[in-house]
Amino acid sequence: MVTTLLVAVVALALIFDYTNGFHDAANSIATIVSTKVLTPFQAVLLAAVFNFAAYFFIKDHKVANTVAKTVHEEFITLHVVLAGLIAAITWNLTTWWFGIPSSSSHTLIGGFAGAGITNALFLGKHAFDAINSHYILTIIAYIVLAPFIGLIIAYFITILILHICKRAKPAIAERWFKRLQLVSAAALSFAHGTNDAQKVMGILYVSLVASKIIISGSPMPEWIPLACYSAISLGTMSGGWKIVKTMGSKITKITPLEGVAAETAGAVTLFITEHFAIPVSTTHTITGSIIGVGLTKRVSAVRWGVTINLVWAWIITIPISALIAGLVFMLVRHW
Repeated sequence: MVTTLLVAVVALALIFDYTNGFHDAANSIATIVSTKVLTPFQAVLLAAVFNFAAYFFIKDHKVANTVAKTVHEEFITLHVVLAGLIAAITWNLTTWWFGIPSSSSHTLIGGFAGAGITNALFLGKHAFDAINSHYILTIIAYIVLAPFIGLIIAYFITILILHICKRAKPAIAERWFKRLQLVSAAALSFAHGTNDAQKVMGILYVSLVASKIIISGSPMPEWIPLACYSAISLGTMSGGWKIVKTMGSKITKITPLEGVAAETAGAVTLFITEHFAIPVSTTHTITGSIIGVGLTKRVSAVRWGVTINLVWAWIITIPISALIAGLVFMLVRHW
């Protein structure tokens, strides 16, 4: 049955997707803006178009299914979803305000899990009865693995490009890499859409199941992916310039060649993880890729102080989001 609470949950889910878009716009456009291949407006327009283009190609929604299963169905209520979304939006806006490229994916999952755990405690169950440990542990593992995979792929792509182009004239090579960066940035934006938009789809799906509008295991209503891809694309068009500055210049200096390598590595990593239904962080992935291209110059080319601060933000995102969601759930569970 459609209720006011369900309408509020759907609205908040799409608001979160919108914040995900402008929070994570930096992932897709930071390198192409910092190399001055495109203006900021051109870059966000490119990213938004390719974010939405994923809607026409991804139909199995495996990542959405993974997110939906992080909390066991018996502990999912609309109040759990509501609390998780409020926590995720709060953390997204906080980290955006301070220019910290944290993971929108992990704050959503942390909030959802935290609210589910709190619900289990109120029901007199063990806290961890609420969560699916297999999915949660996989997601936590990829906090480390996703940036590491991006780093390795970016490092070797950069070395390969340098070897192939060692006899090329610098001016001609740079002109070509500026053109190629349009392709690599588009690929990264497309990959971002395939992974990140699906996470809210999973949340909306379980909300409909909890409301008994659809039964568990039934096909996802078509309006869900359309709405999610639209919201994240509109958010991407809004930018996120504080985070762009951090991603594009504070980690290491980026040239068009390195931009191509980092964006290609990020896109490849996201395509692989989407294939295996793993909801990884685009933020973590592209950060690792940027570090990878920096390491091809020298270890000191990477500003490790900035990087360590980012890692701390990644580590605390899930537990803080879970804590906020638990507190919100206690406030809203009787609404």
